[in-house]
Amino acid sequence: MGTIKQGILGGFSGKVGTVIGSSWKGISYMRGQAQHVKNPRSAGQLNQRSKFSLALSFLQPVVPYIRIGYKSQAAKQTEFNAAMSYTIKNAITGSYPSYALDFTKIVVSKGGLTQVTGATASWNNNSNEVKIDWTDNSGVGNALATDKAMPFIYNKAKGETIYDTAGATRATHTQSLTVPNDWEGDKVEVYLGMVSDDGKEVADSIYLGEVTLTPA
Repeated sequence: MGTIKQGILGGFSGKVGTVIGSSWKGISYMRGQAQHVKNPRSAGQLNQRSKFSLALSFLQPVVPYIRIGYKSQAAKQTEFNAAMSYTIKNAITGSYPSYALDFTKIVVSKGGLTQVTGATASWNNNSNEVKIDWTDNSGVGNALATDKAMPFIYNKAKGETIYDTAGATRATHTQSLTVPNDWEGDKVEVYLGMVSDDGKEVADSIYLGEVTLTPA
């Protein structure tokens, strides 16, 4: 119970409801009672932490790509936080504790630039490259021939990624990325985004599917 020392307008000491009164160097002050979390490991919290950890493990190694890929989504938040939010809400499947990334729904770049069309990915084991082709649709919407490709290849077995944030032009309609030798035999997930030559506009990335890097 609180005790009033100087009348109704004076300070008080002790606890009144959820308010605690005290004094320091002759100055009276009040503070709210600290709130205690009854169950810091509730089912909801565990679910969210598990999803957060999964999205973080995928996105954290590719921050330089995300900074470009999600720059148009960074309103009152960072590009990375925008990508985390989208991935957690849209690209995680399963139930706790067996969550997994849904690679068909992952978007590694997001914006209003016109996407490419007819994009495909294939493996060339002679050159140790993943080859990406697309149709030059310059002039459609806001697409320009000078837009740059942003290929993104993720090796889920190794948790490693290779990418390019300023690749071949839209008009070139093809680009190849050399993969590490120890990736041979692995399966990779391939995506293709686009960015304008001045870096101001970004297109939603397209999922090009899973490609098996079959040994020669």
